[in-house]
Amino acid sequence: MLQFYNSLTRKKEPFIPIEEGKVKLYTCGPTVYDTAHIGNFRTFLFEDFLKRVLIARGYKVFHVMNITDVDDKTIKKTVEEGKSLSEITSHYTDLFNHDLKTLNILPADHYPAATNHVDDMIKMIEVLIEKCHAYKTDDGSVFFKIESFKDYGVLTHINMAEIQQSDRVDSDEYGLDNPQDFALWKAYKEEDGDVAWDSPWGKGRPGWHIECSAMSMAFLGDHFDIHCGGVDNKFPHHENEIAQSVCASDTPFVNTWLHSEFLMVDGGKMSKSLGNFYCISDLIEKGFAPGEIRYIMLSGHYRTKINFTLDKQHEAKASIQRIQSLKDRLQDLKENSSDEYPDEKSNYDTALENDLDAPNSLALFFDWVRATNSALDKDALSRDDVAKGLNFISYFNDVFGVLPDSGRIPQDVMDLVSKRETARQNKDWAKSDKLRDLIGSKGWVVKDTPDGPKLSSK
Repeated sequence: MLQFYNSLTRKKEPFIPIEEGKVKLYTCGPTVYDTAHIGNFRTFLFEDFLKRVLIARGYKVFHVMNITDVDDKTIKKTVEEGKSLSEITSHYTDLFNHDLKTLNILPADHYPAATNHVDDMIKMIEVLIEKCHAYKTDDGSVFFKIESFKDYGVLTHINMAEIQQSDRVDSDEYGLDNPQDFALWKAYKEEDGDVAWDSPWGKGRPGWHIECSAMSMAFLGDHFDIHCGGVDNKFPHHENEIAQSVCASDTPFVNTWLHSEFLMVDGGKMSKSLGNFYCISDLIEKGFAPGEIRYIMLSGHYRTKINFTLDKQHEAKASIQRIQSLKDRLQDLKENSSDEYPDEKSNYDTALENDLDAPNSLALFFDWVRATNSALDKDALSRDDVAKGLNFISYFNDVFGVLPDSGRIPQDVMDLVSKRETARQNKDWAKSDKLRDLIGSKGWVVKDTPDGPKLSSK
């Protein structure tokens, strides 16, 4: 049985979905005011890994990931660049979608944008006011009254009796040591420019926290299975989501909360001033294959910090090549198909089911890789063993998604092949060799034949 460490209860628990065989999953998506960086994608890849494990274990997953396209940050960006909100957010949403495809992240069933669900937010705020969990201020803003929810702090275990509570806070983000009544609706200010909607309380816009509650409940209902995010989302965002959602619906909100730890870079915090701030496109330009990025991000347990360094590419590349090499060896010997797997798959599954223990599952899988290569060297693998082995590699890759898709050559690789062929025709051998190496860094081998260049995955 699957077990997850539930942030709500602070313990590992068997996972039992509300509806048998089905999982309703909500993941906090990007705030589209800038390009998502690799720290963001540490969380998005953990969530993809979770989803892939659920699917591999036979669950039908209904997944919703929101797009935060109106909040303090997006509005500030519009002011700085003198552009409309939609110009800013559509640009960065497109970049995010491109990165999702690059990293082979399974698409969500829905990507609701906050600006398309303002009516849902207004309705939810009206309910909270009616139930005396929220109040309007003189300027037309609406705040959630945290003292009205006796379980406030249930996720982060804040001891309200020991903390001085101030009146309220207008900012989307604030410190854990100062819980405050938070904004559900923010009255219009001149610096908001053209960003405003009409409401029963006057012109304004929703606060960040109400957005996720309204959108998750619109698609998944008042009570669903799993909510994910990074540890930085716990407070105030997820804590406030719980409070306003439970108070609005009078039902439990989410059964299982999963949070991924921070990504460190070069042993510390990622920073532009230190020159270690990377987006996915930066790593691709440095020669990383998408599978190598996935491997590095998924090789550590999601509840532990991962230290990312550029040097880790070598380890990731070698590990992926070991798997691909074994797959190729088995494929050359394949004579029949099978629905079965090697016995080692059982322990591999047990590791995955133990709170997504990626490090242990990888170790067990590579033990099998080593043993299988040894058996092949001794010509000691039966036809059935070959078929089972190919099934296991396919199953492994369904979960980790690190092997290149040999049937789909990325367009950027095709472009490099074309440029290399032009260089060869011009007898620019130095440029040709450089392009060949760049193609190789992306996980592909180019061979020159009488019929033209041929590509194969490493």
